[in-house]
Amino acid sequence: MTRELIIRPEAEADLAEAFEWYEARVPGLGLEFIRAVDSLLNSILRNPLAYPVVYKTVRRALARRFPYEAFFVVEPETVVLLAVFHAKRNPQRWQERI
Repeated sequence: MTRELIIRPEAEADLAEAFEWYEARVPGLGLEFIRAVDSLLNSILRNPLAYPVVYKTVRRALARRFPYEAFFVVEPETVVLLAVFHAKRNPQRWQERI
């Protein structure tokens, strides 16, 4: 079963902020970050239940190469991306989005 991906505006803002930060450090690195996240999101869509529940019904997936975590909720026909946070950020920040 293929689910539709819904990216909440807050998660989109997380991605834009991280892209800009990486791109400001090394031109092209922001695009590599986006590619890593895109790969992660495709993996989540293929098998969302493979990722552990970390808070109530929220699951977490880790990006490769970059220290970022994607937090999402699996619904019958959709996967809702709540946040894409740096692994060192305070987890209560994304928990406020539920």
